[in-house]
Amino acid sequence: MKKNKLIIGSRGSELALWQANFIKNELEKKNKNLSVEIKIINTKGDKILDVALSKIGDKGLFTKELENELLKGSIDIAVHSLKDLQTEIPKGLKLAAVTKRHPVEDVLIARKRGTKIQNLREGAVIATGSLRRRSQLLHLRPDIKIEELRGNVPTRIKRFLESNWDAIILARAGVERLKLNRHISSIISKEDILPAVGQGALGIEIREDNNFAEESVNSIHHEETYVAVRAERSLLKSLEGGCQVPIGAFAEMKSNGLYLEAIVGAIDGSITFRKKIRGVKSNPEKLGIKLAKDLLKAGASTILKEVYSTVRKAK
Repeated sequence: MKKNKLIIGSRGSELALWQANFIKNELEKKNKNLSVEIKIINTKGDKILDVALSKIGDKGLFTKELENELLKGSIDIAVHSLKDLQTEIPKGLKLAAVTKRHPVEDVLIARKRGTKIQNLREGAVIATGSLRRRSQLLHLRPDIKIEELRGNVPTRIKRFLESNWDAIILARAGVERLKLNRHISSIISKEDILPAVGQGALGIEIREDNNFAEESVNSIHHEETYVAVRAERSLLKSLEGGCQVPIGAFAEMKSNGLYLEAIVGAIDGSITFRKKIRGVKSNPEKLGIKLAKDLLKAGASTILKEVYSTVRKAK
């Protein structure tokens, strides 16, 4: 009898469940007679909410437990925000599909609609848990004070509304997927803050030997997004960075090739190295490696050494 059931493993946050349900609905729409279930799995990152991400320093923070369940065979598919998925996939697993990307920008959530980073008061307080955002924010506005912010999207917005902070920054994709657009004051341009590697895309991880899961998820795979994120992930891997390091990147396919832009910044925003290159669509990894080398050569290696030593001391 042909197998017709898949089990998705998902974190339990509202956004993770939105993502899992989105994948479930897409799979059932594209694969007639397929039945998809969702199994909730808590990760280390969901349990430790009172420590800054950069101080925990575990690259599999939001993925390890899901991957363990995949390897055990208790789930067929793990759905991740691609920006959370480490560049080194564990042996026996593979990234089998990537969904069409949501707009990748970050958004500013402030007290008034229309507020932008540039017109916040002098000495404004912005909360974020991301070193990437902190670095680029302080480069734009050295006067800004940064507060630490963890938790899922609705929790972060609630904390902001109950605080005396001037603003917080979140990924546009998460806010819009949860229909919390009313809180967005402005969309932050990629010129001001480059997004995280893989931001806005969902990654579907499976066991390498699960042919049925692979055939099923192939129906919702978006090749253009996949090519772009391969370039970004290759850059991140070459820089030995994780999602807790001040590295931003964005790749996009255009008619005349694949463009990749990236930034590496000091945590205090004092120095940033930002470069953009164009290459062929057929070899996105090569483009990522090339841009990483260019950034390191320009001086990003010094910044990254300092970041890694600061993070290690903080643990």
